[in-house]
Amino acid sequence: MKRALVTGGSGSIGSAICRVLAAQGHHVIVHANGNLARAEALAAELCTQGHSAEAIAFDVTDTTACETALAAIVEAGAVQILVNNAGIHDDGVFAGMDHGQWSRVVDVSLGGFFNVTQPLMLPMIRTRWGRIINMSSVAAIAGNRGQVNYAAAKGALQSATRALSLEVASRGVTVNAVAPGIITSEMTEGVFDREMIERMVPVKRAGTTDEVAALVGFLSSDMAAYITGQIISINGGMI
Repeated sequence: MKRALVTGGSGSIGSAICRVLAAQGHHVIVHANGNLARAEALAAELCTQGHSAEAIAFDVTDTTACETALAAIVEAGAVQILVNNAGIHDDGVFAGMDHGQWSRVVDVSLGGFFNVTQPLMLPMIRTRWGRIINMSSVAAIAGNRGQVNYAAAKGALQSATRALSLEVASRGVTVNAVAPGIITSEMTEGVFDREMIERMVPVKRAGTTDEVAALVGFLSSDMAAYITGQIISINGGMI
């Protein structure tokens, strides 16, 4: 049984990913930032269904908190599947964006990637098998008005994905990024109406969290061993 950590695992996309990984037979560590109760509820649900799961909470932007939490996790065994899903929006036109808006978004998506991934790398490499999936966005590929901070953070995450994949490819570890488009979730609720979605998305609908989770599940499997360093879009043909 492989151990999988999903940051932001208590959110809409994160919880769908946790369910897929649990169904694949992995021990799933459901991460939350502040809402530990929600992560615990999901872990309890998975266990009730006969799967193996636990919940944990820490701030991915806090280096010390990450080191402490991850050291405790690794004591029980290496994390071989890591899904860096934690991310936030703090939108605004760039001319009016303040430093806090910029730093909060970059710190979670990019700083969080480093704070969580780096301490887990050596234990993962020693097992000679690993899967790292970084959750990016169509905004990093096409850009989006009002999201210069978010696009910058996710774009840098894509570059980090490619670079890290080269470092660990010979060790049995793959590193890929998934770039969703408009997905029905808490984060997009009330942002896109049906008319806007039909205009923007060639398939004329928003994607589902289950569709994103299915892609992550595949990239986490043995079948995806020859896929690494890739940015894989799931956006209904937007770009």
